[in-house]
Amino acid sequence: MVSISNKALKPENAIPPQRQQLPEAGFLRIWQIVGNKKTNTPALLPIGRTSFLNGVKSGKYPRPVKLGERTTAWKVEDIRALITMLGSAG
Repeated sequence: MVSISNKALKPENAIPPQRQQLPEAGFLRIWQIVGNKKTNTPALLPIGRTSFLNGVKSGKYPRPVKLGERTTAWKVEDIRALITMLGSAG
């Protein structure tokens, strides 16, 4: 069961519609999923990097794909399904 905090569900924490658009197919790096304050990249999920990676390790979140020796990414369709699942869990 995936839980999400009440803080994440508040309107002021919602992602603006223009930033919710994901490509139809492809891959997302972790900073595109959990955001990056240094580059002002908004988060798709209201969760920290460590919490996301712990969720991946425990099986709550989708497993990544290795694109190279030092490159890990997640399939867009897996992240889209996760967002949909989290949205309907409330």
